[in-house]
Amino acid sequence: LFPEALDSLEAFQKFKDAVDVPVLANLTEFGKTPMFSTKELSAINIDMALYPLSVTRAMNLAALKALQDIRQSGSQQNSVQHMQTREELYQFLKTREMS
Repeated sequence: LFPEALDSLEAFQKFKDAVDVPVLANLTEFGKTPMFSTKELSAINIDMALYPLSVTRAMNLAALKALQDIRQSGSQQNSVQHMQTREELYQFLKTREMS
């Protein structure tokens, strides 16, 4: 079950105690639910945590900074140090087994 905008661990605990199904914490940034740790959520038996926009927001900021650098300097050269290399990507992908 996916409760919306719970604003305390106590609220999550009360919700969890009231239902007999798995409960998911939606941990989007800038919402009403604080950014609880998985340890905090696990301590009150919350079953799953969802971070629906964390990676997207991080990628958007990185893309914006790279685009600003290209606009200012006329090249991506200064941004390369912050980019994943092709080799790093291939190494990561090889560590993930397809099931």
